Amino acid sequence: MNVLVDLCIVPIGVGVSLSTYIAECENVLTAAGLKISLHSYGTNIEGDWDDVFAAIKQCHEKVHAMGAPRITTTIKAGTRTDREQTMEDKINSVINKMVTCS
Repeated sequence: MNVLVDLCIVPIGVGVSLSTYIAECENVLTAAGLKISLHSYGTNIEGDWDDVFAAIKQCHEKVHAMGAPRITTTIKAGTRTDREQTMEDKINSVINKMVTCS
């Protein structure tokens, strides 16, 4: 089953700069072959359910291995059975409606 996920991983107990940890997580997601889109407060991920959640587990393992004693994670996940839908499809749907509404 394909899933779209919005992932926000926040290491706790490592100071205020988190970009090094986030960069390593992005590397994990990329190495897993997932389609990702980094944004200012997280990462959108597209892929097979099992692959996506296995990669999220690997992100946790990597960030802990880097010295983070705690991690808090927010995950929003969406699936569809009526048709295939990509991240771009969802964005383009909104953009097209913006253009037609003006």
